[in-house]
Amino acid sequence: MSRPILLLSGPFADLPLEELAAQAAGWGYTGLDLCTVGEHLEVQRVLDEDAHAEARLELLRRYELEVPVVSCHRVSQAVGDLIDARHRDLVPDYVWGDGNPVGVQQRATEEVIATIHAAQRFGASIVAGFTGSPIWSYVVGYPSAPREVVVEGMREIVHRWTPILEACADSGIRYAFEVHPGQIAFDLYSAEMILEAFDHREEFGFTFDPTHLFWQGIDPVEFLRRFPERIYHVHVKDIALTLNGRTGLLGSYLPYADPRRGWSPRCPGRGALDWEGIIRALNAIGYEGALSVEWADPGMDRTTGAEEACRFVKRLDFAPPTRPENQAFR
Repeated sequence: MSRPILLLSGPFADLPLEELAAQAAGWGYTGLDLCTVGEHLEVQRVLDEDAHAEARLELLRRYELEVPVVSCHRVSQAVGDLIDARHRDLVPDYVWGDGNPVGVQQRATEEVIATIHAAQRFGASIVAGFTGSPIWSYVVGYPSAPREVVVEGMREIVHRWTPILEACADSGIRYAFEVHPGQIAFDLYSAEMILEAFDHREEFGFTFDPTHLFWQGIDPVEFLRRFPERIYHVHVKDIALTLNGRTGLLGSYLPYADPRRGWSPRCPGRGALDWEGIIRALNAIGYEGALSVEWADPGMDRTTGAEEACRFVKRLDFAPPTRPENQAFR
């Protein structure tokens, strides 16, 4: 199967888009998972300046790169979170404004809706990102959350995200929410809960990132089997666990590069994930979307790693059988 192999642009936001595009094409990528970070995708410019939008598209065409996915993880975090000083660096100045939490949330909502319209300009059918969470502090916290607090948190996310999903429906765009710690859903059962809270509306599905399931002890393949029709996007990165009796799963306030951490991201193929099993599961559920390399290895040069990752994914990806397996040996 020839799935699009994308490079998530966010980890390369310090590079001009043209420089990144030239490198990505040279490494063998077929497109970019274009992030609304830096100058790669300036949402308001794309919507307000036709010449700017066309110039971006022409640049990508020149390198034969497609943009089937646009990602807005940073600003989408501010839609459903309890806003504090941490969010100042996540959102553009015009979204932060005076920093009033209600205003920040409202402007973040407007920016995600604008991102959906900008994604249309690039021909993308998926917008990927987070939701934020008003109840994340209750997870493994004390005191634990009463059931009614969790239900109310889910309702709050539905309230805040319904206008965005309505915009998706109007635009023919699907929102691929990344199930991830810090979000309203972070594992299999909380993912079930948020789907139910949204009444299983078609516009809302998942970005599958197996690393953040794996370090929590969840089998990524079981997640794919549980949500075969809701996997709208896939991130490819790897992870290493180092649980030596001193390290812990919650990170100990330590940065990714610190060897005292219990887990850390790795270049695809250099960690503990069973990518063979994951690809077989993606084939089994009929996933035909993109495989997006998310560069995040703190111990490896990103240029070397991104090129190696593209080669790894190309070797890894294969098509399912074209006829029923019980007919294959007759």
